[in-house]
Amino acid sequence: MSSRETNARQIAAEAMARLERWRGGGARLAPADSVALRAEEAAALIDHTQLKPDAGAESIRRLCSEAKLYGFASVCVHSGWVPLCKEQLDGAPVKVGSVTGFALGANLTDVKRYEAEQAISAGAEEIDMVIAIGRLKDGDYAYVLDDIATVVEAAHAQAVKVKTIIETCLLTDVEKAVACALAKAAGADFVKTSTGFNGAGATAEDVALMRAIVGPDIGVKAAGGVRTLDDLRRMVAAGATRIGASAGVQIMQDLAGESATSAPKSGASGEKAGEAY
Repeated sequence: MSSRETNARQIAAEAMARLERWRGGGARLAPADSVALRAEEAAALIDHTQLKPDAGAESIRRLCSEAKLYGFASVCVHSGWVPLCKEQLDGAPVKVGSVTGFALGANLTDVKRYEAEQAISAGAEEIDMVIAIGRLKDGDYAYVLDDIATVVEAAHAQAVKVKTIIETCLLTDVEKAVACALAKAAGADFVKTSTGFNGAGATAEDVALMRAIVGPDIGVKAAGGVRTLDDLRRMVAAGATRIGASAGVQIMQDLAGESATSAPKSGASGEKAGEAY
């Protein structure tokens, strides 16, 4: 066994042990209502996403317009749309994110690296990559580690962050733990639940598991099926620090409506309803 394989297997073994300790500690999910968010705080969590294969230019322009209006963290699009997003978001604080190895993760590592490099050259400021899911399930941990590290190295050379999509719906809990540990060891900036294209998306339970494995050092992104304000709150309560959603506008409208309903009426405190946040 090579030193690469030994190192990867050691990382995997430590992840499995950490998972068992977390389970043994009686891990509980924090309630969603424990998360209080102002509008700007919620918006700063959201990667406003359009990855549908039939999305056209008008859809991408609308995505960017909405991202500017609400102040989302980023837009996330296929690499072919990165130049249009850069044009539409010129001067705005919203970042442009793109994907590589999407949505199956089975590409050659060099292809993933090249796709990431081309997206970055076009203006992408964040890269969401899909890990080699089949290799992970085969127990080929050295391959998975190198696959992630290769993309991370290329992105970090341009000061671009990488989020690794582990596709939780296809994995056992042990595989989820190992994938997160390998991503962290490879230098990834986030671990991410899902593509949203291969089955079920994010769950609060998976987010909590992922946070338990990576600790506080890197981000956890919940994506796939996050459609409501309550969904967002559940993910944040579980440990998510970024949310991938195509329903960002609806989430923000729900938050605005909730704030308006709970705010004191005009004259009660000198504050008009809807201005509490």
